Amino acid sequence: MNGRPNVKTIDKVVVRFSGDSGDGMQLAGNIFTNVSAGVGNQVSTFPDYPAEIRAPQGSLGGVSGFQVSVGMGVHTPGDQVDVLVAMNPAALKQNFKFLRKGGVIIVDIDSFKESDLKKAFFSTMDPFGELGITDTVVEVPVTSMTKAALEDSGLDNKSVLKCRNIFTLGLICWLFDRPLEGALRHLHGKFAKKPAIYEANAKVLEAGFNYGNNIHASVPTYRIDTEDPRPGVYTDINGNTATAWGLIMASEKSGRPLFLGSYPITPATDILHELAKRKDLGVKACQMEDEIAGVCSAIGASFAGNLAVTSTSGPGLALKSEGIGLAVMAELPLVVIDVQRGGPSTGLPTKTEQTDLMQALYGRNGESPVAVVAPASPTDCFTMAFEASRIAIEHMTPVILLSDAFIGNGSSAWRIPEADEYPEIYPHYVPESMHDGSWSPVMRDENNVRYWAIPGTEGCAHRLGGLERDIRTGAISTDPVNHERMVDIRREKIARIAHDIPALDIICGDASADTLLVGWGGTYGHLYTAAEELNAAGKHVAFTHFRYISPLPANTGELLRRYKRVVVAELNTGQFADYLQAKFPDVKIERINKVQGQPFLVREIVEGVTKFMEV
Repeated sequence: MNGRPNVKTIDKVVVRFSGDSGDGMQLAGNIFTNVSAGVGNQVSTFPDYPAEIRAPQGSLGGVSGFQVSVGMGVHTPGDQVDVLVAMNPAALKQNFKFLRKGGVIIVDIDSFKESDLKKAFFSTMDPFGELGITDTVVEVPVTSMTKAALEDSGLDNKSVLKCRNIFTLGLICWLFDRPLEGALRHLHGKFAKKPAIYEANAKVLEAGFNYGNNIHASVPTYRIDTEDPRPGVYTDINGNTATAWGLIMASEKSGRPLFLGSYPITPATDILHELAKRKDLGVKACQMEDEIAGVCSAIGASFAGNLAVTSTSGPGLALKSEGIGLAVMAELPLVVIDVQRGGPSTGLPTKTEQTDLMQALYGRNGESPVAVVAPASPTDCFTMAFEASRIAIEHMTPVILLSDAFIGNGSSAWRIPEADEYPEIYPHYVPESMHDGSWSPVMRDENNVRYWAIPGTEGCAHRLGGLERDIRTGAISTDPVNHERMVDIRREKIARIAHDIPALDIICGDASADTLLVGWGGTYGHLYTAAEELNAAGKHVAFTHFRYISPLPANTGELLRRYKRVVVAELNTGQFADYLQAKFPDVKIERINKVQGQPFLVREIVEGVTKFMEV
């Protein structure tokens, strides 16, 4: 950027791309994110799109957005945006509220005609004045510039208009000094089989970049600082892809083939898509006819010796509940992935919540304990998918992985790990000494974990089912005392997993403070940032975060009791707070809750904790 006037050096920036669902905002945002990760920036994204397949063009209900924060110390997509791209009046109206004071708005002025303004319910021909916008507005003729760039391309008008998002991407790359080479690589990867489309988008990308050079005197440009990253190969990855890759790593480390039995459901379907591509790694991914078939096929695969997985969202978890209960009774390893979304019923299928916790813990008939874990970020989905698999295989139990739409669809910069950075997974096979026929399915080790007999193992022929078994013989039993003993054994088996997971610790803040901020799952970035801001303002708090939910880490009670005030923040009406309060009735627990289908804003956490501290 040498020689450019009006250059601002910043440590991070937030950009929001917004337009119609068909305007390619998700693609433009994803490419900008990938390019930024490639130059060493930390990134955090928030795809925000409607549930409708396609709302009327230019309508308020059809606006799709993609927000990304890039730079140093990035843990969230940002509360407010520095640059808002609005491809039409509806996008401006729906998103200008996210712009910070002094920010920049870039609009496709070609799409702000009278008919466009009426679709967005503007009552005047001055949308900026009507909204009270006093920030810098850059009016760019995106549509006409795109048409001019492609006038000799031979593409029809519809195909030309689909390139408008890439013109905007080029302009944003210029604004933040992003190299076009990275964007061109991603475009080539997407349109490799359509060379004419690639060439058109490449030309439009450069046109947008050059347009920025032509307006540089009136618009500030930005230099974003970067940190020296740990050596390695970095990429931008979303949570669903990371989950799929974590399962593949677990398959490699356990020596068991990976099987996914699943049924498509928003926002979990990308896990099925990703694993379906990995036949080269021996993955078997089957799209079943419904959610029940998905879990039952996985149970059969588990009995056959596979690392068995089924993926879904909240409504599907409800349908799978009977099957999960069967896996509990049969004591088979099974990973159930729930990418949570707004509910109940169909609810808000493209929005995020943490409202399936109680369903994961207790949503089955009978005493049906399972292990429950929750990733903290898009990249942590890899680690916790691996951990869910390890726990399932080594402790012979179903494990529910509670991801959510925010981290499942959102992305972060990720250093691809080396294979030796993750431990071996040791399947709980029947010991060879018992292959002489002395083994039976009711035999257990000192942790109450039964052994996994892979079909075909000499001397280990057996059958399992959903009826209660005799504790000594394995035969079907309705004896009341036997049933109670088996219930206790299955419950104790899950409880003892607490000795095989990391202890809870203070992640940041003042460990000696009176107030402890607590979160779980995908709220990590927002709570971490809030804790940093509170301590920087002299409001001393400690912060801890749960990734292991059932069982809780063994030192949970001891850590919580150190603090006068425990504040649990979660995207529901208080499910984890209720869970902790039931486990530790002597701990005073306060609550910060949000159920709007949207992630927390950092300021909401800061304000909520401050309120409790001032009482």
